[in-house]
Amino acid sequence: MHPYGAGDVERLLHLSKGTLRALVNAGFVSPSRGPRNTWRFTFQDLIVLRTAQALVEANVPRRRITRSLKQLREYLPDSMPLSGLSIGAVGERVVVKEGAARWQADTGQYLLAFEGDPASGSLSVVDQPTPAELDETELPTPFEKAVFMEQIDEDAAIRAYQSIIADDPSHIDARVNLGRLLHESGDYERGERAYREALDVCGDDAVLYFNLAVLLEERARVRESMQAYEAALRVDPQMADAHYNLSLLYKRIGRARDALRHMGEYRRLAG
Repeated sequence: MHPYGAGDVERLLHLSKGTLRALVNAGFVSPSRGPRNTWRFTFQDLIVLRTAQALVEANVPRRRITRSLKQLREYLPDSMPLSGLSIGAVGERVVVKEGAARWQADTGQYLLAFEGDPASGSLSVVDQPTPAELDETELPTPFEKAVFMEQIDEDAAIRAYQSIIADDPSHIDARVNLGRLLHESGDYERGERAYREALDVCGDDAVLYFNLAVLLEERARVRESMQAYEAALRVDPQMADAHYNLSLLYKRIGRARDALRHMGEYRRLAG
């Protein structure tokens, strides 16, 4: 299963960087670390994050959310489920509806239909309506299809991103993901070319600079990598991972003071 980066999660779930960091710091998910200490989220993490945000906004107590989501993870599939799944708050209870069954997330106790239906005020995490029920605004976009295609067929996802870019050269999210997939597949030349072309077309972007820097670092082009990290920080001085990686590179070339400065910034931003 292909993991999602923080940028993917922010775009797919419409979360700000601050909200995403707060949900992680609160312990709702524990993402793994990818190249150069970047967060990597699973499909299960996406469901849990989306659910946590909705339940926080519904004023469900934090301890109940944490306990419910911990239990819920045991029931979530590793990829897109075949049946509809909805999660919501009934009073202070977190209730899951899967097909005709309803159960309380933190205890696993099944509920009778009249005990609470999460359809009212619920968060629909994954729904599979019939064609007659589909609303055009609810259909997945080509970009969303490409993101989920990464779990199944990375080559098909690459072609999908290329198609999106052909139709809309300014689609920066598709360009970021195209470069990342090429990079992670080991096709460094095409990955670098994709990042640089994206910067030429879309202009300065912190994520593009950061990803390019990681690629250059993996190719032992340390000076160029540092320049790209510095460019990322000029665009977004709050990019903690860029400070972290720069700190390691400055330490490697013997510039201890700069290494300490960037590590200090990383620790401040990462809390």
